Amino acid sequence: MAAQRLELLNANDHAGLRLGPIHDAPPPFVQIVLDEFASAATLAPIFVTRAETTGEFYAGAILGLKPEEPPLVAREELTGVFEPLDWSRRGFHVVGEQVAIDRDDPRFADSAGEPLFGSDGGPTPALAGMAQALGRLKQGIDDTRAFIDAALAHKLLEPIEVSLKFDDGERLNLAGLYTISLDAIGELGDAEALALLRAGHLQSAYTVAQSVRQLGRLAQRRNARLTG
Repeated sequence: MAAQRLELLNANDHAGLRLGPIHDAPPPFVQIVLDEFASAATLAPIFVTRAETTGEFYAGAILGLKPEEPPLVAREELTGVFEPLDWSRRGFHVVGEQVAIDRDDPRFADSAGEPLFGSDGGPTPALAGMAQALGRLKQGIDDTRAFIDAALAHKLLEPIEVSLKFDDGERLNLAGLYTISLDAIGELGDAEALALLRAGHLQSAYTVAQSVRQLGRLAQRRNARLTG
């Protein structure tokens, strides 16, 4: 992966900078945060996995089964339903308490895009919306970490083996994924279940567990594409 060229965003250095759209589709596995679980689960399975660099757990939604293939959840389906914050904020980052941009991201090469700063040097609606999305993402990452920590503490998180066979004979094995055990939820004591419920974690746990059924829908779509 190419190194990012991050610059702290400011009106002096970036007065004429414009923000273009994202032309490509989201990745096959896109990171999501807690308040995205409910909408993501209507289209995609949600799993927890570990970051390769740090080993920390994070949550993500599967939109495709092979990185080299187009996603199985079309971008048009995501519009207005589930547009992952981590994808839609592409090119923008939080550094400390400030907003930074990856100056080499193609979004900033679009001369016809929306300006980030007005003639008075103030943020435009495009920049204000992006700052709001970054704030939601930052808070969401903290909330998701608290949910995963609670799931680990109550032994709700379990590894899952995913093996899918397709009509052309190919078998795909998805490794390194974790889900929520419904059996473990059923074994919770009353006090534990109540604490998770009051924290908002119990509903999220059910959402993750039940979203796994979306894997079958993705597999059917891939089969249809293979035989299309």
